[in-house]
Amino acid sequence: MTNREIYNIALNQSAVELHCAPADLLSGKNKIVYSRRDDRARAYLTLPFDCNLVTYGHGIVASTRPQYAAAVEEYIGRYRPEQCFETPQLLVLNEALRPHGLCVCFMAEYFLPDVDALRPLDCPYEIRALQPDDFAALYTEKWSNALCEKRRRLDRLCLGAYDHGELIGLAGASEDCPAMWQIGVDVDGGHRGQGVASALTSRLALHALERGKVPFYCAAWSNVASVRNAIKCGFRPAWVELTARTQDFVAPML
Repeated sequence: MTNREIYNIALNQSAVELHCAPADLLSGKNKIVYSRRDDRARAYLTLPFDCNLVTYGHGIVASTRPQYAAAVEEYIGRYRPEQCFETPQLLVLNEALRPHGLCVCFMAEYFLPDVDALRPLDCPYEIRALQPDDFAALYTEKWSNALCEKRRRLDRLCLGAYDHGELIGLAGASEDCPAMWQIGVDVDGGHRGQGVASALTSRLALHALERGKVPFYCAAWSNVASVRNAIKCGFRPAWVELTARTQDFVAPML
């Protein structure tokens, strides 16, 4: 699979979820579209969106409900695309959405592999491949980035790192949509800084590609360790998303 093929698969997936054309994400212009439910969307997304902003670096596509469109359109028309995903501009969006019972909730950067940079990295521990039956008992808080209890049916493959038989690192691949596997990774606190995360992440990404799936990686801007892991493994920034949800949804998270 080439970098262009990987990029186009991700681009088309975003277009499905936003209910726009792939070209809209590359036009260099901002666009408002009305969100609709689509069974092809990533499993963890809630559609229709109240307000979801996405950029691949070429303008913004904002997928929203009709009743919020005017407020969202005014916001994305007021600032440069990159400013719309950062403070203090986000405070303006939050205030515009507040009368509608919404507020900014999720912000994330997504990474895709560069096949020219991706390679299996090493760590000083044994690495084992785990099938669903092997990791069925690992749905715990300790491994909650690698595995998700709510969507365990989607988890396809894990790689575990073992120190004298003890699991000290785990990376999991979730088939969040038919063409793409999301990679998450956890490392025991006493074994961090030894290359465990990068060894597991890089090797799991290669396993995904061997199966014809596009591996992707998500991190918050502020999670420097996670972003460094992505870059070290050969992943590169591809797109960013910002999602607003109802205030009732957000309140229990605070």
